[in-house]
Amino acid sequence: MEVKAGIIGAGIGRVHLEGYQAAGAEVVALCDANESRARETAEKYGVRKVYTDYKEMLKDVEINTISVCTPNSMHAPMSIDALEAGRHVICEKPLSVNAAEAQQIVDAAARSDKKFMVAFCYRFREDAQLMKKFVEGGELGRVYYAKTAWLRRRGIPGFGGWFTTKELSGGGPLIDLGVHMLDLTLWLMGNPKAVSVSGSAYAEFGPYGRGAGGYGRDKNLEGKYDVEDLAIGLIKLENGAALHLEASWATNIEKDDGHSTLMGTEGGACLNFAEGGFKLHKEMYGHQVDVLPIVKAGSGHKEEMAHFVECIREDKEPTATGEQGLEIMRILDALYESAATGREVVL
Repeated sequence: MEVKAGIIGAGIGRVHLEGYQAAGAEVVALCDANESRARETAEKYGVRKVYTDYKEMLKDVEINTISVCTPNSMHAPMSIDALEAGRHVICEKPLSVNAAEAQQIVDAAARSDKKFMVAFCYRFREDAQLMKKFVEGGELGRVYYAKTAWLRRRGIPGFGGWFTTKELSGGGPLIDLGVHMLDLTLWLMGNPKAVSVSGSAYAEFGPYGRGAGGYGRDKNLEGKYDVEDLAIGLIKLENGAALHLEASWATNIEKDDGHSTLMGTEGGACLNFAEGGFKLHKEMYGHQVDVLPIVKAGSGHKEEMAHFVECIREDKEPTATGEQGLEIMRILDALYESAATGREVVL
């Protein structure tokens, strides 16, 4: 099947656009509320059609695939509308602002005969894919503990815009950065379900106009900031394992940190995003050894889009499913609830 895509959102949507084109798919149209940005991007990448209303774009019969690359609060209505309009859909992470809306997307996908995928790009990095093979090959034995983090020293995105407005984003770094690390680590562990969650969240920078930086709109210190800038959590899993998670936009640390670390009965492994690649830690022939596979890192974006295009063309099911995205949202909801109440949340 020939893939003819329409992209909603010309921000992260540019990454989708490049991925489609690298996979040999045609991007027919680009939609963005900012018409000048949409036209500029369309001209740069040779996209023939531009829209400012996604519902008008869904009337375009030439388009059979939709990328939803908008602020989090728009993910549910746009994904559901696209599925009901008979389009294949890939939705950026997080699936939505909460689990209730995420469930609506999953239900819509179940009613549809089209492909639906969540854009969890970090799974598709070459180093992550190889580390997954080591885990599945038994090199780590039974993984009973994991820890993962994405911590920035300073890097609050789009300060004062939708990123820092809970109604539009659903939260701060936990739902922005933590969602990537949570998905990656659970996927490496075989996607066990969570049974309980304990979390804490803090806002010690943003409310005071500190910590702005990174991607997103230029900072507006007079804009709204009602989300956390650091969140931590302990997640207990149905297989008896535990997972510790940290995510921050601004923290007083030496340098930015991003990693996914697994500890198993026969070995351990750590995927380090700053350095790229991963290390395997084992005992061999009576000695402790560290194994460093030679592998490229990369962002995983193009590989992610190539997988989605392949699934459409060859009628395969995407590996990053709506149900997995929903499970992530349930955990994030529970972490925010635990942080607000000071109590463990049982799922």
